[in-house]
Amino acid sequence: MSNSKPVYKVMDEKGRILIPKQLRAATGMNHGDIIKLTVQKGVVAAKKVDIIEVGDQSPQAVEAYVFSAVKTMEKQTLLSLAAQLIALIEEITRE
Repeated sequence: MSNSKPVYKVMDEKGRILIPKQLRAATGMNHGDIIKLTVQKGVVAAKKVDIIEVGDQSPQAVEAYVFSAVKTMEKQTLLSLAAQLIALIEEITRE
């Protein structure tokens, strides 16, 4: 795909763009994958990664890690996690 013509997209009001299917396929990007965004010399790069950088505990990194991890969790582990999250939400809403 590196020798193909550029693809132009219009960004929506929330700053989102759709990465076309052929580009996602060429890079192995799938729903639920962690995509690392970087900026170098004014160019935004998007790269699929399998792991969050060690030590990055930003809310975005933690969210990406959790969403990626749940794809491989066993059903019982997911149910336990969901129950804990529901209990936490109930506790927060009571305050």
